[in-house]
Amino acid sequence: MTFQNVNLTHAGEVATLTLTSKKGSMGPTFWPEIPRVLTKLGGARALILRGQDLFSAGLDVRASAPVIAPTLGDPEAFAAVVAEMHAAIDAFAALPIPVIAAVHGWCIGAGLELISACDIRIASADARFSLPEVKLGITADLGGLQRLPHLIGTGRAAHLALTGDPIDAQIAERWGLITELLPTPDALFDRAHALAAGLAALPPRAVEGTKRTLHAHLPHAQSLDQAVRWNAQHMTADGLAQALK
Repeated sequence: MTFQNVNLTHAGEVATLTLTSKKGSMGPTFWPEIPRVLTKLGGARALILRGQDLFSAGLDVRASAPVIAPTLGDPEAFAAVVAEMHAAIDAFAALPIPVIAAVHGWCIGAGLELISACDIRIASADARFSLPEVKLGITADLGGLQRLPHLIGTGRAAHLALTGDPIDAQIAERWGLITELLPTPDALFDRAHALAAGLAALPPRAVEGTKRTLHAHLPHAQSLDQAVRWNAQHMTADGLAQALK
């Protein structure tokens, strides 16, 4: 199956999804493609998400305007349009396998909201991150305001969202938005593949249970109960014996 905005490749148990639209922009055809392409992961046990010339310039406002403009002033119609965008981003968080966002160049608006739904974010030194919606008279509504406080704290998320000002890769690492900083895009992609291969080699049920528990954002007692019940259901005697060696 050919996709207009993305390209999916496989190398062993690692899949790579590359944003191929111009500047990784996300127009009306991008959002319905994502759930479809994610059904093609097959036996992949880790996924790398990356761009081409840069990670993503965010929402393609010009292409999206004819879809969005008629719904303005009608909350129900507007919500129906945005729901498709939510479903695409949420699909990454819902995957049972880990998703690594490998960011080089600009990661703007919807691109930043997209990587906030990934499990691990790494970047090259040329990466820049921005949530500029407020400068455009918009409240970011694709999950960034909900996820970023869990990743970098409410104060830093507020700084990004209220000022709309960009931060560089060094600040992003210091804030914890990214966990590894590589010198060049080539080094970034090499590291992303090595990291993904390492994750793919781990017991898949343990990885899935860990991801589900992290993403649930449940109260402490409920989160503990979820992890315990997952282990009770999926831990095996052979696995336990292997861990004790």
